[in-house]
Amino acid sequence: MTATPTEPAPPADPIQAPGTPEREWRDWNGLADLPEAALPGRGRAVVVAAHPDDEVLGAGGTIALLTRAGLDLTVVTVTDGEGSHPGSTRVTPDQLAATRAEELRRALDTLGAPDARVVRLKVADTRVALHEDEVAAALKPLLAGARLCLAPWTDDVHGDHEAVGRAAVKASRAASVPCWTYPVWMWHWARPGDPRVPWEAASAVRLPPAAAALKRRAVRHFVSQIAPLGPDPADAAVLPPEELAHHLRDIEVFFT
Repeated sequence: MTATPTEPAPPADPIQAPGTPEREWRDWNGLADLPEAALPGRGRAVVVAAHPDDEVLGAGGTIALLTRAGLDLTVVTVTDGEGSHPGSTRVTPDQLAATRAEELRRALDTLGAPDARVVRLKVADTRVALHEDEVAAALKPLLAGARLCLAPWTDDVHGDHEAVGRAAVKASRAASVPCWTYPVWMWHWARPGDPRVPWEAASAVRLPPAAAALKRRAVRHFVSQIAPLGPDPADAAVLPPEELAHHLRDIEVFFT
């Protein structure tokens, strides 16, 4: 008797599964068909990230455009990203937190935002869902009077990203501020036209060549995430080249 072959079970964590090649996204006409997002031309914007680098990966070109237009910028990092390499024997969580804070500062300088106010909430990395209400409460006064909030997408299939996104949406509603959410890991686990993605609620910021170039330069400052910390597998890059490619386009997508 021969056993009936079965399909292998999908990985429990879509982020750990093989990702969608960037060429598939670039070949998809759906991105070109997205409506243009209208950026505010004055005032203040608040950019929220679960970890230092999320805001630049998902919205770095938009940050460059906002600052070039003269908007004041507040950047809120909910965690310090100290949990990116939990098995590393080369760096401690405290060292990673300090490194990532400095990488963000350099990236913002490159994007033309050296005067951006950076607020670190210092919630434990990977534990944001346990503090979601506290994060929303901390964001609400920072959003007062802002013209726009940018935050992680609430369905990004990363617990911290989703919790930060929910907290930002809640705080933005309380402050009567529009909130656009940006995907980060979606480009990895989703596919063009994926029905799990609300494309009907998506809009795009198309980056002029100068803004796209600034973003590419800014991303390179996150050495702790895009390069191995050492030869041990526990020190591998979080964002290898094939993953990083999703964030080096001349378009950024937001859900509104």
